[in-house]
Amino acid sequence: MDKTFEKRKKVIYDLICDDLYTPMKFKELAMLLQVPKEKRDELRQILETLESEGKIYLSKRGKYCRGEAKRLTGSFRASLKGFGFVVIEGEEQDIYIAEEDTNTAMDQDEVEVVITREPDGRSREGKIVRIVNRALTKVVGLYQVRKGKSYGFVIPDNQRLSSDIFVPAEYSKGAVDGHKVVVELTSYGDDRRSPEGKVVEIIGHINDPGTDILSIVKGYDLPLEFPEKVLNQAERVAKPVSEADRQGRQDLRDWQMVTIDGEDAKDLDDAVSIAREGDCYILGVHIADVTNYVQENSALDREAFKRGTSVYLVDRVISMLPHTLSNGICSLNQGEDRLALSCIMKIDEKGRVVDHEIAETVIRVDQRMSYTSVKKILEDRDPEEMEKYQELVPMFEKMSRLSKILREHRRIRGSIDFDFPETKMILDEKGRPLELQPYERNVATRMIEDFMLLANETVAEDYYWQELPFVYRTHEAPDEEKIRTLATFINNFGYSMHVGANEVRPKEIQKLLAKVEGSPQEAMISRLALRSMKQAKYTPENSGHFGLAAAYYTHFTSPIRRYPDLQIHRIIKDNIRGRMQEEKIVHYDKILPEVTKHASEMERRAEEAERETVKLKKVEYMQQHLGEIFEGVISSITKWGMYVELPNTVEGLVHVANMRDDHYEYDENRYELIGAHTNKVYKLGQRIWIQVTGADRLLRTIDFEIAEEGEEEDGKE
Repeated sequence: MDKTFEKRKKVIYDLICDDLYTPMKFKELAMLLQVPKEKRDELRQILETLESEGKIYLSKRGKYCRGEAKRLTGSFRASLKGFGFVVIEGEEQDIYIAEEDTNTAMDQDEVEVVITREPDGRSREGKIVRIVNRALTKVVGLYQVRKGKSYGFVIPDNQRLSSDIFVPAEYSKGAVDGHKVVVELTSYGDDRRSPEGKVVEIIGHINDPGTDILSIVKGYDLPLEFPEKVLNQAERVAKPVSEADRQGRQDLRDWQMVTIDGEDAKDLDDAVSIAREGDCYILGVHIADVTNYVQENSALDREAFKRGTSVYLVDRVISMLPHTLSNGICSLNQGEDRLALSCIMKIDEKGRVVDHEIAETVIRVDQRMSYTSVKKILEDRDPEEMEKYQELVPMFEKMSRLSKILREHRRIRGSIDFDFPETKMILDEKGRPLELQPYERNVATRMIEDFMLLANETVAEDYYWQELPFVYRTHEAPDEEKIRTLATFINNFGYSMHVGANEVRPKEIQKLLAKVEGSPQEAMISRLALRSMKQAKYTPENSGHFGLAAAYYTHFTSPIRRYPDLQIHRIIKDNIRGRMQEEKIVHYDKILPEVTKHASEMERRAEEAERETVKLKKVEYMQQHLGEIFEGVISSITKWGMYVELPNTVEGLVHVANMRDDHYEYDENRYELIGAHTNKVYKLGQRIWIQVTGADRLLRTIDFEIAEEGEEEDGKE
């Protein structure tokens, strides 16, 4: 910094420190100091420097004061448009950060922020004054070389990163135009310079099969390979069940039990059994005893903790545990002895658990069933399928009756059931999408869901009342303000919901979903209701599960693919075996806050990566259908256009600017687009014909235009 700048800085700081100084706005200071307009940028720079040094601060009224403003530390969430928000842990309201006040912060960075404005009833505004911790050290993107230049730029895949990354020629690692690369950041840039980096890995050319998904894997830093030490340990422990293993366990091998999963599932971690005892059902939920093979703090355990969860991408599964365990000794394979942790529940005709036992067991599954087969038996009454599994049909019929009882019990107490169809993708050997279809739930998927929910609730309640350290799956009540906004919105469509003075009840949302079922607005209102909810997470304290209207809830049923379940099994076994002494309690109390926080973060990372791969394949699929015409439903309307969802779950945007038959205005009260000259109205839930006009793999966006029915040959679903 030159001497003149430092001298001027001292003059201004002395002025602000003077006892006679009264806080002033920028313009007032400039006039007092007689700074001409062309030199005011330098004055702003001096004030910003003093502010960043903590010598002065900007008040909520925009006036410069002596001393340091209160600094808050939080996580920066960048938007796609340059501005962002700082999320402060424990505070309901985020802090808005304008693009010019981000101070080079990138998405997820830990930052220090000062509040610059706090308008009544509106969100706070702030300015980032320091980057505490950079979240990103590596970025995945498309390498491009400017014409006639030797250096290159990486365009980030993450659209929340607004700047391209400059790569000097000597740091390109031989990358050529069109390569997808991983670049390590060497500089984060500033107002005048782009961030800089060096290429550390070339993933492949953008047009090479598999490069697209691999880019997402690398972008989310998902671990593909297991360390050799972990694989070796998995091989060593994956031994067949021995007589020594069976010691001290309940032997349930003569119980009739099945696994029910998707046709392509390989890690079968839950089996179910059922019997009648008087007027009650005896339901057994038997879960693979993974902790028998994954000892605490072993190489396997540390790797599983790091991963947190298995990740299900469209073309692959990135497992939490090596396949030797997840598809081998920990998978409840038909006809083989397996170690399990069983939750055996006695349930009355009203769906209440009147007694239960959680025990270490040894089991043997009679039959590996698929959801499709069980649906054929229970719903279609398929003679061939019923003949094939005739010994099991009475068991499935008992399960079906109990499932209905349990679902009705949950409905009565107010449990919310969001039934959005997931996308099932059929890919060819090169990973290209051949077919998209909604993956619908059926009687069998719901039945298993009902049984797993009940086991999770039963285990959670048991350990809550024992007052032992535990991992709960919690879901807080939504913000009252968000629910009031939802209530105002649905009034436009003739629906209403009761919002209490101080609390929102899940039953009100459940009743709303029942009212809109089958209506044109069903999908849109269900989505808005879901968005008004908070995100479920793992916590060491129990605060209940709002969405399920459950006072106690945990994740006990999937230790092969979720670390919290593995941790819970470990606690349960220590308790069953009498090892839950003071020392163990202190140990768990110490580690569980970090275990639950990390597991929640890894779950969010997995969900985002899974969503991105689905979006990418949807775009790739629609690239094969450019120019084709489909019928869809208007799922959302904004001032820039309307989103239309097709029966195969693909959603695309009809831009207002491309609606050539009229000039359309957005009615924000009725959520409609209205033609200025024709008075033509487009409403939510309306069925319309569209033509596919664009599908951008880089931006992962799909564009539609309005078409007339039969204008061209209809697109095939």
